[in-house]
Amino acid sequence: MGSKYTKRYTEEFKRDASALVDSSGKTVTAVARELGISSESLRGWYRRAKADRGEGEPGE
Repeated sequence: MGSKYTKRYTEEFKRDASALVDSSGKTVTAVARELGISSESLRGWYRRAKADRGEGEPGE
């Protein structure tokens, strides 16, 4: 089963990690692996950041 402890990240960390995906040209999975975080977490942050910039797919 999963851990009882959920790691919390600052908004700044989430923003920087999302920006790293764009600036590095690497996949979300590769960036997440380098940062030692869950690829699903980073994927969610990245999608949210794109939507906030108006770049998301319709319905996101």
